[in-house]
Amino acid sequence: MLSLNDRDIRLVAFDADDTLWDNQSLFDTAVEDYCALMSEYGTRDEMYAALYKTECGNMDSLGYGTKAFIISLVENAIRVSDGTIPEDQIIKAIHIGRRILNNPATPLPGVTETLKTLQDRGKYRMVIFTKGDPLEQEAKIERSNLGKFFSDVEVVSNKTPLEYRRLCRHNGIAETQFVMVGNSFKSDIAPVLEMGGNAVLIPFGILWEHERVEEYDHPNLIRLEKFSDLTSVL
Repeated sequence: MLSLNDRDIRLVAFDADDTLWDNQSLFDTAVEDYCALMSEYGTRDEMYAALYKTECGNMDSLGYGTKAFIISLVENAIRVSDGTIPEDQIIKAIHIGRRILNNPATPLPGVTETLKTLQDRGKYRMVIFTKGDPLEQEAKIERSNLGKFFSDVEVVSNKTPLEYRRLCRHNGIAETQFVMVGNSFKSDIAPVLEMGGNAVLIPFGILWEHERVEEYDHPNLIRLEKFSDLTSVL
């Protein structure tokens, strides 16, 4: 297995959703419940496709997170029903989305123990670098009880090489001294490799359609099966 121990790593950043705790399964459940709620207006696949199109259309202005998702649920419901959907169904759609806000953010297996091990070694500055709604992400970090392992938390609207370069500059390091740990090749891996950094991919098992992209190998990329394997490469 490749290792980063022979590189001058100074900063390790961790994605939050589906890297530190489960998040996508809550959205998947909400989408299925929403499609069932909207069944009189189309099949499950038709409602799924319509909702995804609405979400994608709102991303530039609303960004990511549950609040943006709820707006898309309501907007899509009005659109596919030609404005005829009853008020009580709109309320039900909102409740379907709001349930996600109750995410307990229970750490995934091995996360707490691994973060403690890395913290105790004291070799790196560790931060959370995630995208989404700041209030929602901060609440999940607090509920997860993982904040104690990180010296900083940064929530951004998107993850591109520009945002990663800014993170490196803010911490006074070169791009080559940075490593990103995450589950999404599109958001956590490809932009970091593009800017010359290092990345560790830990797949979650389920991935949001918007995050799917063709993957590739790279000298600065390490693939792990589980979070606890991090202690072997850092």
